[in-house]
Amino acid sequence: MKGPFRIFVDGTPVDANAGDTTIAAIQRWRADIAVQLREGTRMLTDSRGLPISIDLPAYAGAIFRVVSARSARPSDAFDPGAGD
Repeated sequence: MKGPFRIFVDGTPVDANAGDTTIAAIQRWRADIAVQLREGTRMLTDSRGLPISIDLPAYAGAIFRVVSARSARPSDAFDPGAGD
């Protein structure tokens, strides 16, 4: 894709450039949020709420949400061998 295009973060249009990662576009939009994503206190999800890498290449029309990232506790970990 050539030239600038739009992604959406928390419902806000954010300008991205060809070759940008998602975090690069977020950094230009809101540096404070980019810091939180890099530090792991917040995380990025797609429009379905599934976690995604902040290093994902930005693409036109992408929809992301910034959500709170809580530390996983051992009791929260999924164990496929454990029965309900």
